Amino acid sequence: MFLGTHTPKLDDKGRVILPAKFWSELESGIVVTRGQERCLYVFSTREFEELHDRIRQAPVTSKQARDYLRLFLSGANAEVPDSQHRVTIPAALRTYAGLGRELTVIGAGNRAEIWDTAAWETYYSEQESAFAETTEEVIPGLF
Repeated sequence: MFLGTHTPKLDDKGRVILPAKFWSELESGIVVTRGQERCLYVFSTREFEELHDRIRQAPVTSKQARDYLRLFLSGANAEVPDSQHRVTIPAALRTYAGLGRELTVIGAGNRAEIWDTAAWETYYSEQESAFAETTEEVIPGLF
């Protein structure tokens, strides 16, 4: 499970060292793809394969499912971290997420997310008050 907030830097070659606490889960391979809210999702290869198995069960007759699948998979990039635990973020994905040198990597359970730090701070400040004021059951059975 991916947890926490980390602040690595993007190097001049578009590489990032993912947090040490994520290494054991990601050392055999990762998939980085477009996320929602203009961040990047980072999955272990195993988790991405399981997710793909669920996604491909969506009916091909559903335009929304086809559109989502196209955008999600067309941006996917698989790789294995190098010996220094760096992964390269392709230019197209860096552009999509508006990544600069300052990054924020958050744990989001089954995945990590990579955000431009300024974008994360804006998102967090906008969402934190809504989180604090949640009065209805957002996730069934949680509260």
